[in-house]
Amino acid sequence: MQRILFKNRHIDVVGNLHVPEGFDTTRKYTTVVLATPGSSVKEQIGAFYAQRLAQRGFVALTFDPSYQGESGGEPRDLEDPAVRVEDLSCAVDFLVTQPFVDEARIGLLGICAGGGYAVKAAQTEHRFKALATVVATDIGAAFRRMLPDVGKTLEEVGRERTAEARGAAPRRDPWIPDSLAQAHEQGILDPEVLQAVAYYRESPHRHPNSTNRLLFSSYGPILGFDAFHLVPELLTQPLLVIVGGKRGSTGQHESGKTLFGMAPTSDKDLLVIDGAGHYDMYDKPAYVDLAVERMARFYAQHLDK
Repeated sequence: MQRILFKNRHIDVVGNLHVPEGFDTTRKYTTVVLATPGSSVKEQIGAFYAQRLAQRGFVALTFDPSYQGESGGEPRDLEDPAVRVEDLSCAVDFLVTQPFVDEARIGLLGICAGGGYAVKAAQTEHRFKALATVVATDIGAAFRRMLPDVGKTLEEVGRERTAEARGAAPRRDPWIPDSLAQAHEQGILDPEVLQAVAYYRESPHRHPNSTNRLLFSSYGPILGFDAFHLVPELLTQPLLVIVGGKRGSTGQHESGKTLFGMAPTSDKDLLVIDGAGHYDMYDKPAYVDLAVERMARFYAQHLDK
C-alpha cells in the first residue's frame, strides 16, 4: 500500500493506493477507483475491497473525501454530493499522471452512498470505462424518504447557515448514534441502523478518523441530490450492480434493481447475494469475496481488452 495525495482544486485529498504483489512501476495496470460510503474513511470498507482487488492483480485507490478524514477542507465533516463526485474526477486526474496506470483501463467501484456518487460521476466522467456498485444507494432519495419533514429541515438549514454567517459555531450532528447503548436509549429498533452502529462505532473496524459527525448544513445539498437522474441518457459504460438479497431500511436492494433497470447499456449484469444484508456487504468475507470475484471478472472483461 502506498500513501498518495492529489488535489480537488485547493483541497488536499489523501488516499491509499493498494497495489498487487510484485508491483512494478514499469508495467501498466488496470486501476479501480473506489467511492466509499457516507461517513466512512479509506481504512474501512474501501480498504476491505481494495485489498481484495489488489490480490487479484488490480491497482485500487481508496481515499478520504474532501472535508473528511485525513483530507483537507473547511468546514470539517461537510458531505456535499457535488464535491464527492468531483473528488472522483480528480482521482482520475491524478491516476493519468502515473506511469503504471493504463488510462484506457480505469474502472470505478461505488459502495453504499458511494455507489450513488459513482453513478453520478460516471455519467459525465467517461475516463471511467466500467462501473460496478455494491449495495448502492442514492443518498438524496434516502434522506428525503427518511426525514419526517423535508421542508422543515431545509428551513432549519437556512437558519443554521444564517447563524453561522453571523459567527455561530458550526452545528455537527451524529450520522448514527455513537454507541449501541445510545441507540437503545433512543428507542431505535431498526436492525440495519443497529448494524451500522455496531460496525462503525463498536467493531474492530471503528477508526479514529471517522468522526460520525455530519455538518448540519450538508442537508441542503444532500436533499437536492438525485444520483440516478439522467442515467438513461448518460450512463453508457458497462455496469455491474451487486445487491444483498435481504431487503431492509437502507433500500439497497430496490435501489440497485432500479439502477439496473434504468441503465441503457446492454453490457450490464446484476448479482444478488443471497442471505446478505446491507452491512453484511461491508466486511463479511463470505459475501464480500463473492462480490469481488464477480467484479474482478467484470473488470477483466471490459477493461483488459
